[in-house]
Amino acid sequence: MSASKVEDGSRSCVKGLPAGWAWAWVADVGDVELGRSRHPDWHEGPEMRPYLRVSNVFEDRIDPTGMKEMDFSGVFDKYRLEPGDILLNEGQSPHLVGRPAMYRGEPADVAYTNSLIRFRGNTGILPEWALLVFRHHLHSGRFMREVRITTNIAHLSAARLKVVEFPVPPTAEQHRIAAALNIRMARLDTIERSVISARRDLAALRKAILLDAVPEPEQWPAHWTATTTGRAGTVELGRARHPDWHTGPKVRPYLRVANVFEDRIDSNDVKDMDFSGVFDKYRLEPGDILLNEGQSPHLVGRPAMYRGIPEGVAFTNSLLRFRASNDVLPGWALLVFRRHLHARRFMREVRITTNLAHLSGARLKAVEFPVPPLGEQQRLIRTTKQRLAALDRIELGLDRTVRHNAALRRALLSEAFSGRLVAQDPADEPAEELLKQIHVERDAADADRKAARKTARARRAARVDTAPPPPISTHDTTLTDGEQTALPLEFSS
Repeated sequence: MSASKVEDGSRSCVKGLPAGWAWAWVADVGDVELGRSRHPDWHEGPEMRPYLRVSNVFEDRIDPTGMKEMDFSGVFDKYRLEPGDILLNEGQSPHLVGRPAMYRGEPADVAYTNSLIRFRGNTGILPEWALLVFRHHLHSGRFMREVRITTNIAHLSAARLKVVEFPVPPTAEQHRIAAALNIRMARLDTIERSVISARRDLAALRKAILLDAVPEPEQWPAHWTATTTGRAGTVELGRARHPDWHTGPKVRPYLRVANVFEDRIDSNDVKDMDFSGVFDKYRLEPGDILLNEGQSPHLVGRPAMYRGIPEGVAFTNSLLRFRASNDVLPGWALLVFRRHLHARRFMREVRITTNLAHLSGARLKAVEFPVPPLGEQQRLIRTTKQRLAALDRIELGLDRTVRHNAALRRALLSEAFSGRLVAQDPADEPAEELLKQIHVERDAADADRKAARKTARARRAARVDTAPPPPISTHDTTLTDGEQTALPLEFSS
């Protein structure tokens, strides 16, 4: 093992590296470029080209579904992707910023926008190795230390990516590590795909169980009462938030949309505000059903029952409260609303404002609501809860698999970057020599670019110097001494 140190004036990195490796900054081993911004003027033009954006780039996978186009007249070569380029998400949720994928040539002739950063490695930097480095930084949380938050979106600027550390093994060892790691990662990817497929199956089963308990209206038994949500109980919107209520004499905790999940209330992050004179109106009681008023369209109406914890809590206007009437059990109301959620019944009532779907109290009140006899409600609640609990146990097992898979992925990447994954070969050319070669090649390329710019300026200057003089007029306008010229003036009476 050897220790190397890299510095950029404001920070340094001292870490152990295997023999023959070297530390570099990302900018030392490749070109880092932000994609092209989008503009209404480029929606049409003579050189329309497809482009990738953040919604197309997943970890180690590019999905061209939904690709857009814009005019790249005169700049396509600058933003055109080449096989082996690594694309990283520039703006995302904090834990997804920097999520990398390799462009492997499909789709062909494609560019990218400024929601992505492109890394193009220099000679001797294997694209597969660069991808592994960036995946390691993603899973280790290294990229999260570089993000900056603007308007609730985390950003990783190209400038900050350039000064992220980049471990460089000898080129031959890069090939050996990438080959060994890709085999192991492929196995984990297979497990991950199996988990995703199992979750889809569970979702279908959950929907089937809920629809079996609460069928479509035309299938309701004749002895059930057909009514609406507004008649089966009371529906109230929570209290709006306001800066004036951040402090006051009656500060109370409240729940908001971030606390309400399906059949679960998370009280880890409960805020509070002043409820002077209105707390009783918004105070929750055990058995109240809370539904998300504003969310992504498929999550609007997501319900949970308040069971008394946390105590003495209210709710805000990002939630709707349903309080059941005497002939409706709270557990039955929760079952009906979960059924409507999974059957996408609520989605037919949503309205979109500023990219957020909303389910108003008025529209919720009009949604159909079946009311069986109380004894039948109790039986359906009990049997459905048992059937759903079995699915929940399977879901917990899948969650454990996902956590185990992620831990294995992090461990494999750590092994790779510690030099323990594959055997080292003393005959490999040390990475320091590779970095020197890259430095020489980049200096030569910079010199060529400067020479090209100098030649272009010289050619432009020569065109100006050799331009023909303006033509000489053949009309002699010279005046003799003392002669004056009179300009014709026209007047109209």
